[in-house]
Amino acid sequence: MDNYRVLFTGKRKVELEKVAVPRPAQGQVLVRNHASAISTGTELTILTGEFPTGSVWDRITRYPSGSGYSSIGRIVEVGPGVEGYAAGDRVICGSHHGHFAVRPADPNLLRIPDAVTDEAAALYRLAEICMNGVRRGQPQWGECAVVYGLGVIGQLVAVFARLAGCRPVVGIDVSATRRELARRLGIHLVLDGNAPDLPDQVKAANHGRLADLVYEVTAVGELIPKEMELLRRQGRIVIVSSPRTKTLIDLHDLCNSPSLSIIGAHNSSHPAHETPYNPWTTCRNIELFFDSVARAELDAAALITHRYPWWKAPEAYQMLLDDRGRAGAVVLDWTAENQSPAL
Repeated sequence: MDNYRVLFTGKRKVELEKVAVPRPAQGQVLVRNHASAISTGTELTILTGEFPTGSVWDRITRYPSGSGYSSIGRIVEVGPGVEGYAAGDRVICGSHHGHFAVRPADPNLLRIPDAVTDEAAALYRLAEICMNGVRRGQPQWGECAVVYGLGVIGQLVAVFARLAGCRPVVGIDVSATRRELARRLGIHLVLDGNAPDLPDQVKAANHGRLADLVYEVTAVGELIPKEMELLRRQGRIVIVSSPRTKTLIDLHDLCNSPSLSIIGAHNSSHPAHETPYNPWTTCRNIELFFDSVARAELDAAALITHRYPWWKAPEAYQMLLDDRGRAGAVVLDWTAENQSPAL
C-alpha cells in the first residue's frame, strides 16, 4: 500500500513524500484516511513564514515538516490489547495530511455518525476550535455578535454564534466571495470590511446599539483596535484567531475607559475533563458538531468551496497562497486513485 503525506519543505514549498505505512503498537489502531481539511490560517502562517522573529510562530516553525490536523478515515488494523474498536469503524484521526496514521484507541477516538459525510466530518477539528471560541465569549440570547474575518473559521464562528442565540450576527470581510458565502449560510448581516462607517452600520442593525461581542478571526493584529471600536461599553472581544503580527492599542481609550474585556480562545483552553462547571471538552464539542450536521442545523457542505484529490495538494496550497480570500473550506480526498505520473 502506498502512503503519501504532505510535507512543507521550506517557505512556500509543498511536496508529497512517500513514506512507509506505520503499524499499530499496543493500544493503537491504524487509520486509512478518507479526507482532511486544510487549516487556511495555521498552515498558511507556517508555510509562508510571515510572522515576527522571536514569536511563538517563529519557535514552532521548522522545515521540513508535516502539516494538517483535521483528518478522518476508517480503521484498517487494530493493535494488541485494543478493545471497543474494530476494522471498518469510521473515526476522527487528527493526523497530518496523509494516507495512513496510527492513533491511540482511547475515548478521544470518536466514531463518526453514518449521517455525516466524509467531507463534512473532516471539518471537525476546525469546528471544535470555533465552538470553544464562541463559548469563551459567553454569548447570551439576543446579544449582537460581530465576526470580523470570514474565512472558514469565521464562517463557522458566525454560524455557531447564531445557533447560540446571538441576534443579530454581523459578518465582516473585505472579500466579496467570503461575504457571499456568509449570506448563503444565513448570517443575518454581512458587511464590507473596507466600509468607512462600520460602527454606524452595526448600530443600524442593532437598534442604535454597538455590538455586545466581537469575535476576531482575521489573524491580522493591526485590525484589532478597529474591531474594538464596534463594541458597546463593557463589551467583549474574543481572539479566536492566532494573530501573526503585534497589536498596538491605547489601553486607556480602547480597554480601560470603556471597560472592555479581551478574551483569549486558543484551542488549549478547552477543559481537559468534563466538570459540572464546564462540561464542554474537545470531544463533547465534536459530538455536538456531528449532531448539528446530522440534524441539518449546519450545512457543512456549503462551507466547502474547493475539493482536491490528494496528489493535487501542492496545487491546493498554491491556490491559497495566490488568493486565500476566494476560499472557504478546502478538503483533500485521500481515497482517490493516483493519477499523477510524477508519483
